[in-house]
Amino acid sequence: MIMGLTGGIASGKSTVSALFVAKGAALVDADVIAREVMLPGHPVLAGAVQAFGESILQPDGTLDRNRLGEIVFRDPEALQTLNNLTHPAIRTEIKDRMYTLDQEDPQRLVIVDIPLLYESQLDNLFDQIIVVYVPRRVQLARLMARNGMKLEQAENRLKSQMDIELKRRKADYVIDNSGDPGSTERQVAGLWDRLGLS
Repeated sequence: MIMGLTGGIASGKSTVSALFVAKGAALVDADVIAREVMLPGHPVLAGAVQAFGESILQPDGTLDRNRLGEIVFRDPEALQTLNNLTHPAIRTEIKDRMYTLDQEDPQRLVIVDIPLLYESQLDNLFDQIIVVYVPRRVQLARLMARNGMKLEQAENRLKSQMDIELKRRKADYVIDNSGDPGSTERQVAGLWDRLGLS
């Protein structure tokens, strides 16, 4: 069984993914894949340097994520250029990994954690989608605390994604991660049971 997992930035997707993995699920993490395609020597990073210039690189040739973020999160056209470079490579790798894991053990739950699942029109890959939910004000507060961002920067990041309330309405299952960790853990355990995975 393969399920998509998404949510807004700073909603706690990684926390929820880890809870599923602890129960025995396999994980395909789009963020990990996104980092891999931006490693030195990968053609996607070479394309990004061609599009945005050498200033997005650190002296050692690795990607300067903060610098790239400054460029793309204030310019929708630049963000689209980056997405056009990265998304096809990431999408191919996600599909390869999730189908391989599913074939290896069809009874095992495969969780595919994709932050921009709806925005990238990847929802058609999955029969069912879990959304990790926190209200927007909680997202903002967590993002500012976690990344040391000012309010305007945090709001720009949120604006680059689909509204969390819309994601919640589109979901097959919702894990509300705005309470204490125990509450989130109980919701994951409850969903695990409902899916007949015990």
